[in-house]
Amino acid sequence: MDGNDVGMAGKCPVMHGGNTASSGDVMEWWPNALNLDILHQHDSKSNPMGGDFDYQEAVKSLDIEALKEDMKALMTESQDWWPADWGHYGGLMIRLAWHSAGSYRLADGRGGGGAGNIRFAPLNSWPDNGNLDKARRLLWPLKKKYGNAVSWADLILLAGTMAYESMGLKTFGFAFGREDIWHPEKDTYWGAEKEWLAPSDERYSDVGKPDTMENPLAAVQMGLIYVNPEGVNGNPDPLKTGAQVRETFARMAMNDEETAALTAGGHTVGKAHGNGDAALLGEEPEAAAIENQGFGWINPNMGGKATNAVTSGIEGAWTTNPTKWDMGYFDLLFGYDWELTKSPAGANQWRPIDIKEEDMPVDSTDPSKRVMPMMTDADMAMKVDPIYREICEKFIADPAYFDDVFARAWFKLTHRDMGPNVRYHGPDAPKEELVWQDPVPAGNTGYDVDAVKADIAAAGLDAADMIATAWDSARTFRQSDYRGGANGARIRLAPQKDWDGNEPKRLAKVLAALEPIAAKHGASVADVIVLAGNVGLEQAIKAAGFNVAVPFAPGRGDATDEMTDADSFDVLEPLADGYRNWVKKDYVVSPEELMLDRTQLMGLTAPEMTCLIGGMRVLGTNHGGTAHGVFTDTVGALTTDFFVNLTDMANKWVPVEGGTYEIRDRKSDAVKWTATRVDLVFGSNSILRAYAEVYAQDDNKEKFVTDFVAAWTKVMNADRYDLA
Repeated sequence: MDGNDVGMAGKCPVMHGGNTASSGDVMEWWPNALNLDILHQHDSKSNPMGGDFDYQEAVKSLDIEALKEDMKALMTESQDWWPADWGHYGGLMIRLAWHSAGSYRLADGRGGGGAGNIRFAPLNSWPDNGNLDKARRLLWPLKKKYGNAVSWADLILLAGTMAYESMGLKTFGFAFGREDIWHPEKDTYWGAEKEWLAPSDERYSDVGKPDTMENPLAAVQMGLIYVNPEGVNGNPDPLKTGAQVRETFARMAMNDEETAALTAGGHTVGKAHGNGDAALLGEEPEAAAIENQGFGWINPNMGGKATNAVTSGIEGAWTTNPTKWDMGYFDLLFGYDWELTKSPAGANQWRPIDIKEEDMPVDSTDPSKRVMPMMTDADMAMKVDPIYREICEKFIADPAYFDDVFARAWFKLTHRDMGPNVRYHGPDAPKEELVWQDPVPAGNTGYDVDAVKADIAAAGLDAADMIATAWDSARTFRQSDYRGGANGARIRLAPQKDWDGNEPKRLAKVLAALEPIAAKHGASVADVIVLAGNVGLEQAIKAAGFNVAVPFAPGRGDATDEMTDADSFDVLEPLADGYRNWVKKDYVVSPEELMLDRTQLMGLTAPEMTCLIGGMRVLGTNHGGTAHGVFTDTVGALTTDFFVNLTDMANKWVPVEGGTYEIRDRKSDAVKWTATRVDLVFGSNSILRAYAEVYAQDDNKEKFVTDFVAAWTKVMNADRYDLA
């Protein structure tokens, strides 16, 4: 073998790491370029079920009662490869469901258990989710048996609910209908930290002021679901921990009473695991060796005994009877004084002083031994924080009240990101409408749509104002948790009617004209707002020389103030809207990145975004009537002028003060138009330019109109679950 042979022998015929390592991302060469990946998540090519599979239909065939019985039986069928504490998997399944649902945050609706994302990175390998890979594997026989009729997302959350029922709680109900994703939501922002459990200081401007935590985050540290159970940055101080508990649970849509109930009820059953050396555990699932087959945190010292498990590092049960739903949590927490101690794994935890032997739980493996119970710093906060203590004392005085508050809070935790109850399936779905579900009454479908359109057209409203109002009403939709949207016409209620992005004066003028029309014809205001947008759009289409009808489906209802949790709607306020070329103020994040975030939440694709932006510009719908990006001399006609002039090399693009740009004629240097970054990114970004060039072609004028109408209708109907 000569030197050349040696050289060739050392070469591999395939690229190293390109398919798996982060270095394979071509965009890492240009970190400042706009990354459109957030719009390409969950592509159909990653879904093994195919385009014809409809889970909402498939779940209707599920034998729910049989599944529930099988689930309850599973709870007490302890497996040798992962033995159950006290022979009951209830605590483990509750933790699986809790941590699946508990990643939800109110600010952007992302996270939560509604898509089964705990199966994938990074959540499947978060330190706080240690050993939940075992819980998912225990559920596999049920998933295998019931197949496509139950999603992993539904199965995981059902497991927690059935665990509570098997231990004696009367639950509030359960609804099916969560559809699985099939790869990681890698573009969800979980924090900027580069290491697990980095100090809280990194996501607070002042860690002593919990409300300074970076939005949209809710958990206090990277890799945790809620708060650090050992205290702020691992330093025990129940009062400070209580303040963090309050903030983080509020960011997950829970009030103080719900928070206290969930803390107490979550710790009424099961135990924490820290009876060993955490440093000896193997790698998390995503880093584990291939022969581990998806299992992480391998414990060389477990020896088949639940007692030897190590997960959080905290060790012990909270109650005397950890497999029974009772008031035992309060009995121990308030019945004893507590002192700080260390677990066998070295974690900070609290133990009762002079506890009676009969109040000690038995060992999770050996029922002949009694062991010390424990409390975390967050548990001690329930006793020390005056607000939480008062709530707990109310629970102690009325156990039935505690049962009901917890059952409702658990239901909310596990269903918060499912949206309105019209998306619920199954006989156990509660009939009671809850304000956090953003209820909307059924609307009328029997009115004369053409007559309403005629009255709208005669009302003297500007087409751009009608289009902008319909857009503002619909753009609040979030596919992350199915909140917002045009249905309900909440744009006419507080707080939406006063949002800067909705131009309150313009909005009030349009509503004043449309509300009497709705009343006259027996239509909802919600329908008439959308219909007015369609009327304005059809006028713009005719002005462009085409005759394309805009589809409309009546049936939206009008929500009331009583149906609206105004405080929780504050998080839906748009701080920027690239579609209407508006940013409330300067942010660290660029306007074009804010545009992508809104686009993804609305469920739009990059081509749909491109089409809508170009159309909204020439329609003259910019916030406040600004001229930025309006690259046309025929404002109000749905033409391709935005794209034609953006890509015209007779123009040049010059930055000016204030972060805007001028479009100038190359020969005369005369200013023709002005623009923002959001406008020019459709010419600078190679992917977006490719889409823009499609619509700039001479032969695609009609295609642009039909594509715009399709994307517009998708936005208007995003929350019409009755049309699916």
